[in-house]
Amino acid sequence: MKLPIAYFGNPILRKKCERVLEITPEIRRFVHDMEETMIAHDGIGLAAPQVQRSLAIFITCVPPEVDGEYTGEPGKLKIFINPKILEYSEEEWIRGEGCLSTPGIYGPVIRPLSIKVEAIDLDGKIFIEDFSGLDARAIMHENDHINGVLFIDRVRGKERLEIEKPLKDLKKKFTK
Repeated sequence: MKLPIAYFGNPILRKKCERVLEITPEIRRFVHDMEETMIAHDGIGLAAPQVQRSLAIFITCVPPEVDGEYTGEPGKLKIFINPKILEYSEEEWIRGEGCLSTPGIYGPVIRPLSIKVEAIDLDGKIFIEDFSGLDARAIMHENDHINGVLFIDRVRGKERLEIEKPLKDLKKKFTK
């Protein structure tokens, strides 16, 4: 089932999410619904607060790369429950980001190139995995969401000033 998106201005996007205590059938259904929602909106990641739930869950599905170019083929779904980023590389890179919760708004964000993540999967098993490039960026972006941080908080300088009016307009459009 496609879930409703929480847009900029919705207070749930600014809350630190609660940890998941048990992988229940309801949690499994919710993650499946998150996947449907992410695909329906052509996203490469989605966090629980973006679909009105304050839970420490996010998913990513980054398309594969060949020689630094994205193939357009579907990526592999990755599920992160109660994630922790254990390590960040010193090497950083800047790339434009957007978000399903801030449609039409993009800005450059500096992030580490690679990370090591610990999380729980849908079987309740802990895993630790290394990620780099767009996979790492998507994970950090979604991890920010479960901590009440939006990518727009990381946009700096004149680029931040350029998105202020569109953000105000977006907030006005989606908050009552």
